Amino acid sequence: MSQKSSMSILFLVVLVDMIGFGIIIPFLTYMVAGLAEPGQPIGRWVAALMAAYAGAMFLFSPFWGALSDRIGRRPVLMMGLAGNSIAFLVFGISNSLWMALFARLFAGVVNANVSVTRAYIGDISEPHEVARRQGILGAAFGVGFSIGPAIGGVLSAPAEWTWTSAFVGTIFETHPYLLPCLASTILSTIGFLFAITKLQESLPKSSRETVEKRSPVQTLKTNITNIGKMYKRPVVSSLLWSMLFFWIGFTIMHVVLILFTMMALAEGGFGFSERDNGWIFTFVGGVGIITQGRLIGPLSDRFGSSSLMSYGFLICGLGLATIPYVPPHLGLGGLLPVMVLVAFGNSLVTPSNMALLTHASGAKERGTIMGVSESLRALSSFAGVIIGGLVWDATVSRTGFFDFHTPFLLCGLFSLIAWIVFRFSNAYKAEDEILAPAEVNV
Repeated sequence: MSQKSSMSILFLVVLVDMIGFGIIIPFLTYMVAGLAEPGQPIGRWVAALMAAYAGAMFLFSPFWGALSDRIGRRPVLMMGLAGNSIAFLVFGISNSLWMALFARLFAGVVNANVSVTRAYIGDISEPHEVARRQGILGAAFGVGFSIGPAIGGVLSAPAEWTWTSAFVGTIFETHPYLLPCLASTILSTIGFLFAITKLQESLPKSSRETVEKRSPVQTLKTNITNIGKMYKRPVVSSLLWSMLFFWIGFTIMHVVLILFTMMALAEGGFGFSERDNGWIFTFVGGVGIITQGRLIGPLSDRFGSSSLMSYGFLICGLGLATIPYVPPHLGLGGLLPVMVLVAFGNSLVTPSNMALLTHASGAKERGTIMGVSESLRALSSFAGVIIGGLVWDATVSRTGFFDFHTPFLLCGLFSLIAWIVFRFSNAYKAEDEILAPAEVNV
């Protein structure tokens, strides 16, 4: 199978999986509000569900990445897709916050797709192709996050639809978010079928045979140690530190955005429904599709991955800090232009970071490095959701400087720190030296 065919199939596998993942975004906060007892802090429980997912990914992403170095990318991808199918179904039928928490924890354990798909691209790509192909994969994420939230918003609470009463008196009335979760399960199953029937292994058997075989416990211990080792690598450490701060700020936004938009107009929010929030993330995903699918390749060729990553930190941070200052009476029309900055900046940062990490890693360690990267992303997401939930609950009812604007200002601050760490490090422009021999040989 040609590399072009492999990329097309990988795109489809990631696409259907990310559509399923994106479906839960618009209604997660509303689901927590519906399951919570009177007086329970909503922000903390939203943070807990997100933290369960991120914490599990932190522990298990390096394991899946290292396992893919040993047994291949394809079987690990299939395990993740199959596990996601189960996790979404359990989440949809949850009748308590604790059951929902377990479902998100399980989803984090089995979600092996991100680091492994990144490593897959590194396996089949020449150095000068990495940024463009990471952008193509990023476009699959963008399409998923565009279509998924729209589906999640539209399919939420079907028993309340005015055009049909088919769902009244059914399980979909007692579990108003089962229908979108069921759609997620179906889509992840489709992704699994694509992987098992169409996707070929990218890692040669010779490379797999040279990888040391370790028990799961040994792998976990080694991978935790690997995080410390990667932070001692001159270029890799700067890439990881900067992304750690960026991901914390970006994740804070994921916790507080819908908490903010669902607030009543009189309280400073937008009074949005699940469907309204679905359209926000659909729009964000659309910007990601255009940026990572069409623009990242030409932009990388012209400016380089380092410059794009640097600009992305600043652009995204500006957008994140501006969100709560949009006048509520403008509604979606006022909020969407600000979200353009968030989406465009993030779409510059993510593929550029993956390209730089790929350039700085060898073939036999690429899965491990990508696993460490995704584990740190999960760790920073864990920290971000905890910070976001606690800061929101502590400030939402306050007046003065430390009010509901505070968590969004923190988002911008963390992005600024990320820019400083990267821009003044030895990782900035490091790809120029790495790619110079390849350019001479072309």
